[in-house]
Amino acid sequence: MAGRTLLLFSAVCLLAADLNGAAAQGLLGAPPAKAPAGTAPDDSVTPATPPGGAAEPPTPPVASPPSEPAAPIQPGSPTAVVRPFYDQVGLEVDPAQRGHFIDPAKAVLDKSDALRKSGQGECLDPNMALDNADYDKAEIDKSLKTLEAINGDQAKVIVAFVVAGNPHRLEWKFKKVDGEWKIADLLSVTGEWALSQYQCE
Repeated sequence: MAGRTLLLFSAVCLLAADLNGAAAQGLLGAPPAKAPAGTAPDDSVTPATPPGGAAEPPTPPVASPPSEPAAPIQPGSPTAVVRPFYDQVGLEVDPAQRGHFIDPAKAVLDKSDALRKSGQGECLDPNMALDNADYDKAEIDKSLKTLEAINGDQAKVIVAFVVAGNPHRLEWKFKKVDGEWKIADLLSVTGEWALSQYQCE
């Protein structure tokens, strides 16, 4: 019986010795060089890190390109002439600003000045540049947009803004005089009025 057991054990040892691969070495001999001592390699487990060591860092998200900044206002342009009227309320009826105007707008503004000096009252609203809307500089600055179009010695600047949730749109008409842009008229697209249509007499 002992001899038969010994023969059976010898046969098992010979069979194990004939097996090739890491599994037989892990069970019956020294562990493979690449595997840690005491563990058998498992082909079914995907390594957490790629060969060579540390994991690759995640690819950073691609940043969207910055938005184009607004083009700067050119000094002396029609837009540059219009912009101060949105920085200070009532500038259009200030006689000190009359040099920016030509007829027919200038004629109406001069008649308005004469009517005021005579004590007979006001002819024009003090905030025509704002389409007679309430003055809220922060709200206007946030929503103000301008579009300039030049055709020879004539130009126009479209101004759009929102006050108290109401959109407003005006059109400033220009004519070039002695190399300078002068305001010839101011029209409200939303209010359907024009400065040149006022009769201040």
